[in-house]
Amino acid sequence: MAQRTVDSAAPAPGAARPVVQAEAALVRHYRRLVRLAYVALPADRDRHSRVLAAHTAVQRALPSRWTRRSDPAPGDEDPVYAALRLRVLRDGLRPRPARRRLAPRVWGLRLFTPHGGEQDAALEHALAALDAPARAAFALRAVEGLTAAEAAEVLRHAGVEQTERALDAAARVGGAAEPDLSAFDPCAVRVQPTDLLSRRRTLTAVVLVGVLGLTTTAAVLSGSGSGTGSGTGSGPVASSTRPAPAPPVGAAADPARLVRVPADLWQHTARVDFTAWPARGDRREDAALLGRAMTAWERPGPQTRAEPGTDTAPPTAQPRLLYAGTVDGAAVVLLYDGQRLARYTDGRGGGLDLARADDSDVTTAGAVVLRRQGTSVRYLLAPWVETAETRRIDRPGTPAQPLDHPDGLTPAAPAGGLTDCQGATVLQLRSSPVVAEKHAFLLADLGGLVPAHLTYTPPPDHNQPARAPREATGPDALQAWARAGCAAPDGTPGVKQLNLWAFAVQPLPQNAGSASWVCLRADRWTGEGSAATAVLLPAAQGAQRTGAGPGRSCSRFEQDTVGWAWWRSPQGTEFLLAAGSRRVTRLTVRGPDWSTDRPVPDHTLAVERPVRTNVKVEGVLDGGTRIGPQR
Repeated sequence: MAQRTVDSAAPAPGAARPVVQAEAALVRHYRRLVRLAYVALPADRDRHSRVLAAHTAVQRALPSRWTRRSDPAPGDEDPVYAALRLRVLRDGLRPRPARRRLAPRVWGLRLFTPHGGEQDAALEHALAALDAPARAAFALRAVEGLTAAEAAEVLRHAGVEQTERALDAAARVGGAAEPDLSAFDPCAVRVQPTDLLSRRRTLTAVVLVGVLGLTTTAAVLSGSGSGTGSGTGSGPVASSTRPAPAPPVGAAADPARLVRVPADLWQHTARVDFTAWPARGDRREDAALLGRAMTAWERPGPQTRAEPGTDTAPPTAQPRLLYAGTVDGAAVVLLYDGQRLARYTDGRGGGLDLARADDSDVTTAGAVVLRRQGTSVRYLLAPWVETAETRRIDRPGTPAQPLDHPDGLTPAAPAGGLTDCQGATVLQLRSSPVVAEKHAFLLADLGGLVPAHLTYTPPPDHNQPARAPREATGPDALQAWARAGCAAPDGTPGVKQLNLWAFAVQPLPQNAGSASWVCLRADRWTGEGSAATAVLLPAAQGAQRTGAGPGRSCSRFEQDTVGWAWWRSPQGTEFLLAAGSRRVTRLTVRGPDWSTDRPVPDHTLAVERPVRTNVKVEGVLDGGTRIGPQR
C-alpha cells in the first residue's frame, strides 16, 4: 500500500503540520482511544497492568515522524483519527502489546477501573476467552459503534486475515444490544496504595545498605592512604566496591528473599492470620523449586489463574513461604505477599493460582487447599489448629469424623458442593487454647484456594439487642445450614464468609407447625457481597428461596429485610406468608383488587386467599420507613 511521509516536506502556509494535527486528534479523542485499547487488550494480566498498557498503546500511537497512509476512513470519519485508531489496534494485536520501557509508570499506587456488576464481570470473562482479532472486532463495534462492514474494513487494514470469523465471535459476546462499558474506562480509575509497610522496610534497608557501603568505602580508603609503603607495590585501593542495589522489578527470582517466620510465631503474636504461618513441607529448602515458583508469580503468563477480583500482578511485597513439598506426586509451593495467596504447582498441567487473602483472621486463615483432584481436596491447616474433623452439612445429627493432619497436611477429603443441595462435606476445626480463642468453626470448600467461613445468627430475642453472627457449630446452626445451605446466594471461589441469619419464626395457620425465615449472606474477599431470603416450611425438604440480589442486605450495614411466599396448607388452603426482621412493625400486601395493612407484633403475617395472584409486599419499620423484599 502506498505511503507518503508528509512531515519531511514544508507544510502549506497556514496549515498545521500532519504530526501536529495527529497530536491534536490524539488529545481530543484520548479517552475514546484508551477505552478502545483497554477492551482490545488481552485479559491475561491484572487491571493495573491493563490500564497502564492501554495508556501506553495510545501514547505510542503518535511516532516522532508522522506517516499518513492512504487507508480510507469508514464513512465521514476524520482520517487522522482513523490512522491513530489503526495504530492502537495494531499494538493490541501483537502477542504482548504495549510492554515497552517507555510505558507510563506509577509508584506506590495500584490503579483499578471502576467496579461493575455481574453483567460487567460476565462480559470481562467472555472477552478473556476471545483471541486478539475477536477482541479488536468487539472493541470496534462496542466502543467505536462501527457497522460490521466498517469494522471488517478496519480489521483488514490492521492485518487481520479472517475478519468474518473475528466479527462472528465478537457478535456472540456483544449480542444485539450495546453493552454498558462504564466499568471498562481506564481514564476513570480508582487508586489504592501498595504495601506501605513493605515500602517503608525497603526504603530503610536501602538507606542502611547505603550507609554501610559509604562507611566501608571510607574505611578502605583511609586504610590504603595510611599504608607504610613496604614495597608491595600496592597503591591506593580503587573505590570499585559499591553497595548492592535493591533487586529491581523483573530481576531473577532469588529464593533467599523469601520471608520465613519462626515456627512458634503464632503463639506469641496478636496477629493470628496468614502472616503467622511458618514455612512447612519437605521441599522448603529446594532452591530450584522455590525459584520456579517465584518466577511464575513475578512473570505472570498463560498458566496464571486468578480468582474473581484478584490481580495477577507480581508480588507487592517480599513473599512469605508458607509451604513447599510434594503432594500426591506433584511439587506444590504456597506463597503469601500480605494481600494474596499464590499456589504454584510444578510440572505439566500445573501453573500458578492466585486468591485474595488480605484481612484474614484465626478462622478465615484456618485452611488452604493445596491440591485438588477430581472430587477430593487436600488441605494445609493453620498451625494453631489443634483438632480437625469433617462432617456432612446435610446430616446435622451425624457425628463429625476425625481428620489427621500431620504437619498441617490432611489426607484427601470430599470437595465442594455446598450450594448444589447434594450434601457437601465441610471442615470442622478447633483452635489451640494458646491463641486464647479456643473454639470450633466450620469452613466450606467452594472451589477456590481459601474455604469460606460458615457462621450463624439465631432468631431474634425480643427482650435482647440484635444478635451478632456466631460459629455455626451448635445444634440449631447445624440444623439450619442442613436445610437452607443450598439457598446461599454465592457459592463460587472468592467468597470469604457465608452467614445464615434466622430473622423470623412464623406460626403457621391451621396448626400446621411453624416456618423459619432466613437470610443467607455471602461476603467476598473483594468487599462485594450478595444476599438471599428463603423460608423453611415444615414439610419441605429444603429451603424455598424468596429473593436474592447483590448489595449489603442482611449485613451489619443493612439489618432490615422482608420476605414473602405462597404456601398451601395440608388442608389445601392457599395462604400468603410474609415476615420481616425485628424492626418491622407493619406489613402491607396489595393484590390486583385487594389489599391488607396490619401491625405485626411478631413480625409475621398470613393472609388467606382463594387463588395465587401477583402481589406487592412491603414492610414498615418502627421509624416509618418502607422497605421491600429482595427480588
